[in-house]
Amino acid sequence: MEKVKREILIDSSEILTPLFGEYDRNMAQIEKSFGVHVNVRDSKLSVTGEAPGVDGALATIGDMVEVIKKDKGISADTTHYLIEMQMKGVNGQYAKMMDDIICFTTRGKPIKAKTLGQHRYIEAIRHNDIVFGIGPAGTGKTYLAMAMAITAFKNGDVTRLILTRPAVEAGEKLGFLPGDLQDKVDPYLRPLYDALFEIMGPEAFERNMEKGLIEVAPLAYMRGRTLENAYIILDEAQNTTPAQMKMFLTRFGAGSKVIVTGDITQIDLPSGKRSGLIEAQRVLKGIKDIAFIDFDYSDVVRHRLVQRIIEAYEKYDQAYAARHPEEEKDESSDSSDKKKRSKKRHRDD
Repeated sequence: MEKVKREILIDSSEILTPLFGEYDRNMAQIEKSFGVHVNVRDSKLSVTGEAPGVDGALATIGDMVEVIKKDKGISADTTHYLIEMQMKGVNGQYAKMMDDIICFTTRGKPIKAKTLGQHRYIEAIRHNDIVFGIGPAGTGKTYLAMAMAITAFKNGDVTRLILTRPAVEAGEKLGFLPGDLQDKVDPYLRPLYDALFEIMGPEAFERNMEKGLIEVAPLAYMRGRTLENAYIILDEAQNTTPAQMKMFLTRFGAGSKVIVTGDITQIDLPSGKRSGLIEAQRVLKGIKDIAFIDFDYSDVVRHRLVQRIIEAYEKYDQAYAARHPEEEKDESSDSSDKKKRSKKRHRDD
Protein backbone atom coordinates (compact mmCIF):
# COMPACT_ATOMS: atom_id res chain seq x y z
CA MET A 1 0.00 0.00 0.00
CA GLU A 2 1.27 3.46 -0.92
CA LYS A 3 2.45 5.67 1.91
CA VAL A 4 0.86 9.07 2.54
CA LYS A 5 1.89 12.10 4.54
CA ARG A 6 -0.54 14.38 6.33
CA GLU A 7 0.00 17.46 8.46
CA ILE A 8 -1.83 19.28 11.21
CA LEU A 9 -1.06 22.58 12.89
CA ILE A 10 -0.18 22.59 16.62
CA ASP A 11 0.19 26.26 17.37
CA SER A 12 1.04 26.08 21.06
CA SER A 13 4.06 24.66 22.90
CA GLU A 14 1.77 24.19 25.91
CA ILE A 15 0.03 21.50 23.87
CA LEU A 16 2.95 20.19 21.86
CA THR A 17 5.19 19.38 24.86
CA PRO A 18 2.70 17.20 26.76
CA LEU A 19 1.46 15.75 23.46
CA PHE A 20 4.87 14.17 22.83
CA GLY A 21 5.35 13.34 26.50
CA GLU A 22 8.51 12.71 28.48
CA TYR A 23 11.25 11.40 26.17
CA ASP A 24 8.61 11.46 23.37
CA ARG A 25 6.91 8.50 25.09
CA ASN A 26 3.40 9.32 23.87
CA MET A 27 4.39 9.68 20.23
CA ALA A 28 6.38 6.46 20.45
CA GLN A 29 3.13 4.73 21.44
CA ILE A 30 1.33 6.30 18.49
CA GLU A 31 4.06 5.28 16.01
CA LYS A 32 4.22 1.69 17.28
CA SER A 33 0.45 1.20 17.43
CA PHE A 34 -0.41 2.61 14.00
CA GLY A 35 2.79 1.82 12.12
CA VAL A 36 3.49 5.45 11.27
CA HIS A 37 6.26 8.01 11.67
CA VAL A 38 5.53 11.28 13.45
CA ASN A 39 7.63 14.39 12.98
CA VAL A 40 7.27 18.02 14.01
CA ARG A 41 8.81 21.14 12.48
CA ASP A 42 7.93 24.57 13.77
CA SER A 43 4.19 24.23 14.49
CA LYS A 44 3.46 21.55 11.90
CA LEU A 45 3.07 17.96 13.00
CA SER A 46 3.32 15.45 10.17
CA VAL A 47 2.30 11.79 10.17
CA THR A 48 3.66 9.44 7.48
CA GLY A 49 2.59 5.88 6.76
CA GLU A 50 -0.12 3.84 5.12
CA ALA A 51 -3.46 5.67 4.91
CA PRO A 52 -5.42 3.66 7.56
CA GLY A 53 -2.61 4.03 10.08
CA VAL A 54 -2.22 7.75 9.38
CA ASP A 55 -5.97 8.31 9.78
CA GLY A 56 -6.01 6.40 13.09
CA ALA A 57 -2.97 8.23 14.40
CA LEU A 58 -4.35 11.66 13.52
CA ALA A 59 -7.73 10.87 15.09
CA THR A 60 -6.01 9.75 18.28
CA ILE A 61 -3.76 12.81 18.31
CA GLY A 62 -6.87 14.96 17.96
CA ASP A 63 -8.38 13.27 21.03
CA MET A 64 -5.11 13.77 22.90
CA VAL A 65 -5.09 17.49 22.12
CA GLU A 66 -8.63 17.84 23.54
CA VAL A 67 -7.60 16.03 26.73
CA ILE A 68 -4.53 18.26 27.12
CA LYS A 69 -6.64 21.40 26.71
CA LYS A 70 -8.90 20.27 29.56
CA ASP A 71 -6.36 18.61 31.88
CA LYS A 72 -3.23 20.65 31.03
CA GLY A 73 -1.46 17.37 30.30
CA ILE A 74 -1.92 13.73 29.40
CA SER A 75 -0.49 10.53 30.88
CA ALA A 76 0.97 7.58 29.03
CA ASP A 77 -1.92 5.46 30.34
CA THR A 78 -4.51 7.85 28.91
CA THR A 79 -2.65 7.85 25.61
CA HIS A 80 -2.71 4.05 25.63
CA TYR A 81 -6.46 4.06 26.34
CA LEU A 82 -7.20 6.53 23.53
CA ILE A 83 -5.21 4.36 21.12
CA GLU A 84 -7.17 1.32 22.25
CA MET A 85 -10.49 3.10 21.74
CA GLN A 86 -9.41 4.17 18.26
CA MET A 87 -8.51 0.58 17.45
CA LYS A 88 -12.04 -0.42 18.49
CA GLY A 89 -13.57 2.30 16.32
CA VAL A 90 -14.65 4.41 19.30
CA ASN A 91 -13.11 7.84 19.46
CA GLY A 92 -14.09 11.44 20.08
CA GLN A 93 -15.99 10.72 23.30
CA TYR A 94 -13.28 10.74 25.95
CA ALA A 95 -12.77 14.50 26.17
CA LYS A 96 -16.53 15.10 26.46
CA MET A 97 -16.88 12.91 29.55
CA MET A 98 -13.97 14.67 31.29
CA ASP A 99 -16.26 17.57 32.22
CA ASP A 100 -18.50 15.24 34.22
CA ILE A 101 -17.03 15.53 37.74
CA ILE A 102 -18.82 13.55 40.45
CA CYS A 103 -17.16 15.22 43.43
CA PHE A 104 -13.78 16.13 44.90
CA THR A 105 -11.67 14.31 47.46
CA THR A 106 -10.66 16.02 50.69
CA ARG A 107 -7.40 16.96 48.93
CA GLY A 108 -9.28 18.64 46.09
CA LYS A 109 -8.73 15.91 43.50
CA PRO A 110 -11.68 15.60 41.09
CA ILE A 111 -13.35 12.20 40.87
CA LYS A 112 -14.65 11.39 37.40
CA ALA A 113 -14.82 8.57 34.89
CA LYS A 114 -11.52 7.55 33.35
CA THR A 115 -12.96 5.15 30.79
CA LEU A 116 -16.11 5.00 28.68
CA GLY A 117 -17.21 1.94 30.65
CA GLN A 118 -16.94 3.92 33.88
CA HIS A 119 -18.94 6.75 32.33
CA ARG A 120 -21.74 4.34 31.35
CA TYR A 121 -21.70 3.07 34.93
CA ILE A 122 -22.08 6.58 36.38
CA GLU A 123 -24.93 7.38 34.00
CA ALA A 124 -26.65 4.09 34.89
CA ILE A 125 -26.45 4.95 38.59
CA ARG A 126 -28.01 8.34 37.95
CA HIS A 127 -30.97 6.95 36.02
CA ASN A 128 -31.75 3.62 37.71
CA ASP A 129 -32.79 2.51 41.20
CA ILE A 130 -30.67 -0.65 41.19
CA VAL A 131 -27.36 -0.94 39.33
CA PHE A 132 -25.06 -3.95 39.07
CA GLY A 133 -21.42 -3.18 38.26
CA ILE A 134 -19.73 -6.42 37.23
CA GLY A 135 -16.14 -6.77 36.12
CA PRO A 136 -12.51 -7.34 37.04
CA ALA A 137 -10.48 -5.73 39.79
CA GLY A 138 -9.20 -2.22 39.17
CA THR A 139 -12.16 -0.97 37.13
CA GLY A 140 -13.32 1.46 39.85
CA LYS A 141 -16.67 -0.24 40.49
CA THR A 142 -16.63 0.25 44.26
CA TYR A 143 -14.82 3.59 44.33
CA LEU A 144 -17.18 5.28 41.86
CA ALA A 145 -20.20 3.81 43.64
CA MET A 146 -18.89 5.30 46.89
CA ALA A 147 -18.31 8.67 45.23
CA MET A 148 -21.87 8.72 43.89
CA ALA A 149 -23.27 7.67 47.28
CA ILE A 150 -21.31 10.26 49.27
CA THR A 151 -22.28 13.00 46.80
CA ALA A 152 -25.97 12.09 47.15
CA PHE A 153 -25.59 12.07 50.94
CA LYS A 154 -23.87 15.49 51.02
CA ASN A 155 -26.52 16.94 48.69
CA GLY A 156 -29.33 15.71 50.94
CA ASP A 157 -30.74 13.34 48.31
CA VAL A 158 -30.55 10.54 50.89
CA THR A 159 -30.25 10.64 54.67
CA ARG A 160 -28.15 7.51 55.20
CA LEU A 161 -25.33 5.50 53.67
CA ILE A 162 -25.41 1.73 54.11
CA LEU A 163 -22.25 -0.06 52.96
CA THR A 164 -21.97 -3.81 53.20
CA ARG A 165 -19.93 -6.84 52.14
CA PRO A 166 -20.36 -10.56 52.68
CA ALA A 167 -17.73 -11.71 55.20
CA VAL A 168 -16.62 -14.82 53.34
CA GLU A 169 -13.50 -16.63 54.46
CA ALA A 170 -10.94 -16.85 51.65
CA GLY A 171 -8.44 -19.35 52.94
CA GLU A 172 -8.25 -17.83 56.43
CA LYS A 173 -10.58 -18.60 59.34
CA LEU A 174 -12.32 -15.66 60.97
CA GLY A 175 -12.23 -17.36 64.35
CA PHE A 176 -8.44 -17.16 64.49
CA LEU A 177 -8.41 -13.38 64.06
CA PRO A 178 -8.02 -11.39 67.30
CA GLY A 179 -10.77 -9.24 68.81
CA ASP A 180 -14.56 -9.25 68.86
CA LEU A 181 -16.86 -9.86 65.88
CA GLN A 182 -16.51 -6.29 64.57
CA ASP A 183 -12.72 -6.56 64.76
CA LYS A 184 -12.88 -9.84 62.83
CA VAL A 185 -14.99 -8.47 59.97
CA ASP A 186 -13.35 -5.03 59.69
CA PRO A 187 -10.58 -6.32 57.36
CA TYR A 188 -13.28 -7.36 54.88
CA LEU A 189 -14.76 -3.86 54.99
CA ARG A 190 -11.46 -1.94 54.84
CA PRO A 191 -11.76 -0.92 51.14
CA LEU A 192 -15.08 0.76 51.98
CA TYR A 193 -13.52 2.64 54.89
CA ASP A 194 -10.60 3.73 52.70
CA ALA A 195 -12.92 5.25 50.10
CA LEU A 196 -14.97 7.01 52.79
CA PHE A 197 -11.85 8.53 54.36
CA GLU A 198 -10.50 9.78 51.03
CA ILE A 199 -13.74 11.29 49.74
CA MET A 200 -15.47 12.39 52.95
CA GLY A 201 -12.59 12.80 55.37
CA PRO A 202 -12.09 10.89 58.64
CA GLU A 203 -13.65 13.56 60.87
CA ALA A 204 -16.87 13.80 58.86
CA PHE A 205 -16.97 10.03 58.61
CA GLU A 206 -16.63 9.54 62.39
CA ARG A 207 -19.22 12.24 63.09
CA ASN A 208 -21.80 10.69 60.77
CA MET A 209 -21.01 7.19 62.02
CA GLU A 210 -21.73 8.31 65.59
CA LYS A 211 -25.06 9.74 64.47
CA GLY A 212 -25.95 6.48 62.76
CA LEU A 213 -26.10 8.15 59.35
CA ILE A 214 -23.33 5.97 57.94
CA GLU A 215 -23.27 2.24 58.51
CA VAL A 216 -20.52 -0.13 57.39
CA ALA A 217 -21.49 -3.69 58.24
CA PRO A 218 -21.37 -7.32 57.11
CA LEU A 219 -24.22 -8.44 54.87
CA ALA A 220 -25.70 -10.63 57.63
CA TYR A 221 -26.62 -7.45 59.53
CA MET A 222 -29.08 -6.46 56.78
CA ARG A 223 -31.53 -9.29 57.46
CA GLY A 224 -34.99 -8.25 58.64
CA ARG A 225 -34.52 -4.53 57.93
CA THR A 226 -36.22 -2.04 55.63
CA LEU A 227 -33.81 0.65 54.41
CA GLU A 228 -35.59 3.82 53.33
CA ASN A 229 -34.12 7.05 51.93
CA ALA A 230 -30.68 5.48 51.84
CA TYR A 231 -27.84 4.80 49.42
CA ILE A 232 -27.03 1.11 49.80
CA ILE A 233 -23.88 -0.48 48.35
CA LEU A 234 -23.24 -4.21 48.33
CA ASP A 235 -19.59 -4.88 47.49
CA GLU A 236 -17.97 -8.23 46.61
CA ALA A 237 -21.42 -9.51 45.67
CA GLN A 238 -20.01 -12.53 43.85
CA ASN A 239 -19.59 -14.05 47.34
CA THR A 240 -23.30 -13.92 48.18
CA THR A 241 -25.53 -16.95 47.86
CA PRO A 242 -28.79 -16.61 45.87
CA ALA A 243 -30.71 -16.46 49.17
CA GLN A 244 -28.46 -13.68 50.49
CA MET A 245 -28.79 -11.70 47.27
CA LYS A 246 -32.58 -11.97 47.35
CA MET A 247 -32.59 -10.94 51.01
CA PHE A 248 -30.43 -7.91 50.28
CA LEU A 249 -32.34 -6.70 47.22
CA THR A 250 -35.65 -6.85 49.10
CA ARG A 251 -34.34 -4.63 51.94
CA PHE A 252 -34.46 -1.28 50.20
CA GLY A 253 -37.48 0.94 50.62
CA ALA A 254 -38.85 4.25 49.37
CA GLY A 255 -36.31 6.89 48.32
CA SER A 256 -33.40 4.46 48.27
CA LYS A 257 -30.87 3.48 45.63
CA VAL A 258 -28.91 0.23 45.46
CA ILE A 259 -25.54 -0.46 43.83
CA VAL A 260 -24.20 -4.00 43.67
CA THR A 261 -20.59 -4.60 42.66
CA GLY A 262 -18.66 -7.80 42.08
CA ASP A 263 -16.24 -9.85 40.00
CA ILE A 264 -17.55 -13.26 38.98
CA THR A 265 -14.01 -14.51 38.35
CA GLN A 266 -13.16 -14.19 42.05
CA ILE A 267 -15.72 -16.31 43.86
CA ASP A 268 -14.71 -17.52 47.33
CA LEU A 269 -17.88 -19.45 48.18
CA PRO A 270 -17.50 -23.07 49.30
CA SER A 271 -17.55 -25.66 46.53
CA GLY A 272 -21.12 -26.44 45.44
CA LYS A 273 -22.52 -23.04 46.47
CA ARG A 274 -24.02 -20.93 43.67
CA SER A 275 -23.16 -17.24 43.39
CA GLY A 276 -26.07 -14.88 44.02
CA LEU A 277 -24.54 -12.36 41.65
CA ILE A 278 -24.49 -14.78 38.73
CA GLU A 279 -28.05 -15.83 39.44
CA ALA A 280 -29.18 -12.20 39.70
CA GLN A 281 -27.82 -11.58 36.19
CA ARG A 282 -30.12 -14.30 34.87
CA VAL A 283 -33.18 -13.46 36.95
CA LEU A 284 -33.27 -9.66 36.85
CA LYS A 285 -32.00 -8.64 33.40
CA GLY A 286 -34.67 -6.81 31.45
CA ILE A 287 -36.51 -5.41 34.48
CA LYS A 288 -37.13 -1.67 34.25
CA ASP A 289 -35.00 0.55 36.53
CA ILE A 290 -32.46 -2.24 37.05
CA ALA A 291 -29.25 -1.81 35.03
CA PHE A 292 -26.31 -4.17 34.51
CA ILE A 293 -22.98 -2.62 33.52
CA ASP A 294 -20.24 -5.03 32.45
CA PHE A 295 -16.63 -3.87 32.69
CA ASP A 296 -13.72 -5.48 30.88
CA TYR A 297 -9.93 -5.23 30.99
CA SER A 298 -9.98 -1.97 28.98
CA ASP A 299 -11.72 -0.30 31.96
CA VAL A 300 -8.91 -1.15 34.37
CA VAL A 301 -7.40 2.08 35.68
CA ARG A 302 -4.56 0.61 37.71
CA HIS A 303 -1.10 -0.06 36.28
CA ARG A 304 -1.32 -1.00 32.61
CA LEU A 305 0.11 -4.43 33.42
CA VAL A 306 -3.09 -5.20 35.37
CA GLN A 307 -5.00 -4.99 32.08
CA ARG A 308 -2.60 -7.45 30.49
CA ILE A 309 -2.76 -9.79 33.48
CA ILE A 310 -6.57 -9.88 33.40
CA GLU A 311 -6.61 -10.37 29.64
CA ALA A 312 -4.06 -13.19 29.93
CA TYR A 313 -6.12 -14.97 32.59
CA GLU A 314 -9.27 -14.61 30.47
CA LYS A 315 -7.52 -16.24 27.52
CA TYR A 316 -6.13 -18.97 29.75
CA ASP A 317 -9.57 -19.75 31.23
CA GLN A 318 -11.13 -19.89 27.76
CA ALA A 319 -8.44 -22.27 26.54
CA TYR A 320 -8.75 -24.40 29.68
CA ALA A 321 -12.54 -24.57 29.28
CA ALA A 322 -12.12 -25.72 25.69
CA ARG A 323 -9.76 -28.51 26.79
CA HIS A 324 -11.84 -29.53 29.82
CA PRO A 325 -15.54 -28.92 29.01
CA GLU A 326 -16.65 -31.37 31.69
CA GLU A 327 -15.32 -29.00 34.38
CA GLU A 328 -17.21 -26.00 32.98
CA LYS A 329 -20.74 -27.37 33.27
CA ASP A 330 -21.39 -25.50 36.49
CA GLU A 331 -21.75 -21.93 35.24
CA SER A 332 -21.64 -20.50 38.74
CA SER A 333 -17.82 -20.95 38.63
CA ASP A 334 -17.79 -23.04 41.78
CA SER A 335 -15.49 -25.86 40.62
CA SER A 336 -12.53 -26.08 42.98
CA ASP A 337 -9.97 -25.97 40.16
CA LYS A 338 -11.39 -22.79 38.66
CA LYS A 339 -11.61 -21.18 42.09
CA LYS A 340 -7.95 -21.96 42.72
CA ARG A 341 -7.04 -20.22 39.46
CA SER A 342 -9.29 -17.22 40.05
CA LYS A 343 -7.97 -16.62 43.57
CA LYS A 344 -4.57 -15.83 42.07
CA ARG A 345 -6.02 -12.65 40.59
CA HIS A 346 -6.10 -9.24 42.21
CA ARG A 347 -8.93 -8.96 44.68
CA ASP A 348 -10.00 -5.56 46.00
CA ASP A 349 -11.58 -2.93 43.77
